[in-house]
Amino acid sequence: MKKSYTVLLMFLLLPFLAMKSDKPAYKMYNAKGRTAEYNDILKAALNADIVFFGEMHNNPICHWLELELTKDMYAEKKDKLILGAEMFESDNQLLINEYISKLIRKKDFESEAKLWPGYKSNYAPIVDFARENGIKFAATNIPRRFAALVNLKGFEGLDSINALERGLMAPLPVKYPDTLECYASIAKSIGDGQPAHLTANLGKAQAMKDATMAHFIMKYGAYGQKTLLHFNGSYHSDDYQGIVWYVNQAIRKTSYELKILTITCLEQENIDTISKPDAAKADYIIMIPASMTKSQ
Repeated sequence: MKKSYTVLLMFLLLPFLAMKSDKPAYKMYNAKGRTAEYNDILKAALNADIVFFGEMHNNPICHWLELELTKDMYAEKKDKLILGAEMFESDNQLLINEYISKLIRKKDFESEAKLWPGYKSNYAPIVDFARENGIKFAATNIPRRFAALVNLKGFEGLDSINALERGLMAPLPVKYPDTLECYASIAKSIGDGQPAHLTANLGKAQAMKDATMAHFIMKYGAYGQKTLLHFNGSYHSDDYQGIVWYVNQAIRKTSYELKILTITCLEQENIDTISKPDAAKADYIIMIPASMTKSQ
């Protein structure tokens, strides 16, 4: 009787046992394609001088993990942690300084700064954490109007910029490594039928953004046991190109040996596997289900 009861119970439970027991929001891998844990990333980040967190701008898991990494790094590094972000243009640095130092109110900062869509849910938690704890925050991106000028006229378009405004971008002239895949792929994609704003100079405009972000990352400095945690779209640091390439060029001109750590976020249907090309994109890869809901 007992045996029959057990068989019946197993029969009734079989449909439930066949169902997935969990639906993880992400899975982490290292550059060798092996599974990793959050603490692996945290430990590596604490031992790095510059950390690039390559996000998908509309993915809530990315933004949550960015905030968690910021909190955990601050718990260990305190005033040795510096933050920086693509999401803030260099001509907003004064506003950010005033807000972080609590000289101005939240509503005044948010009304005057050039904030990205979805700022309040995606980036405000990080900025406000920096304000609460007095963490230095660097606005690293080039003002959009200057990137648009490069897209329209090439690097030569910046020749007319006055000396004061040139301080808002990487020093000119800027080297353009057009053979890097991140820029070469843009050149290949430009052709007939593309929107008018996508010109043959688009790769140069992206490079100007990367060079400027690298310039301010180096300016604000991850020296003397400090770590600069930088948030940017994954395009700008994937495959160790973009900003990472420019930072490495700058490091070679100094006497410092700085450790760089890259993190990227990817989406795919099945997060239980990763391809070799995707594993090679960064030191750590955060794989997120493609069905994940999107933020603004």
